[in-house]
Amino acid sequence: MAAIVGAVVLGIIAAACFVTSGLQFGQKGFLFNNAYIYASEKERESMNKKPYYRQSGVVFLLLGTVFSVNAIQAITKDSRLFFVTLAILLITAAYAVWSSVAIAKKK
Repeated sequence: MAAIVGAVVLGIIAAACFVTSGLQFGQKGFLFNNAYIYASEKERESMNKKPYYRQSGVVFLLLGTVFSVNAIQAITKDSRLFFVTLAILLITAAYAVWSSVAIAKKK
């Protein structure tokens, strides 16, 4: 029973990540990106938000995938899925660093 409850909670978090990802790709709603959050009001008005929305969309998509895999692991109890989760997290971190550098280079 606890595994099902855990899987449902993880599924809800995954769904929230996927919805947020869709909003970010559509450039709707709050921009969940450090470059935007820490920018001054003047900088926010003049910055090109498109690459930051895309970066946030990809990261939330990957995080939604991580939570989905964790939900599947909670139900199936397949320990090999831990390595899938780890691989996706490493890809997410690498993408975040790579895309930040690429955005900075374009400035």
